[in-house]
Amino acid sequence: MLTKFLIPIASDDVAPRFDLAVEVHIVTCLTGGEMETKTVVLPQASAEKLCHLILTESITCVICGAIEEEYFQFLSWKKITVIDAVAGPWEKALLHHLKGELTSGAILCHRTVEGCHVDCS
Repeated sequence: MLTKFLIPIASDDVAPRFDLAVEVHIVTCLTGGEMETKTVVLPQASAEKLCHLILTESITCVICGAIEEEYFQFLSWKKITVIDAVAGPWEKALLHHLKGELTSGAILCHRTVEGCHVDCS
């Protein structure tokens, strides 16, 4: 069974809200450790259409920002792992997950605050 991740994005970051995302990355882990990534742009933001995409693409794990309880429960019921409340670059979130280090509520920022470099990873 292939491992497939879906990450709703906003620019280079995990989208802050699942239901408002219009762009997602789908990452497939292939044999030999290789990964295949594709970007899907939805015609409009819709949590229902996003859930439909997750099911039709046979996604096994969703990494996202805020998600309504209804959709979290639906995806969990469908045996899809949901790691929510993640903030930061989507690639960093994926890397942390692949290492087994990503948890719900993770803040993976890399920002400069008033002249002070802050790396929250």
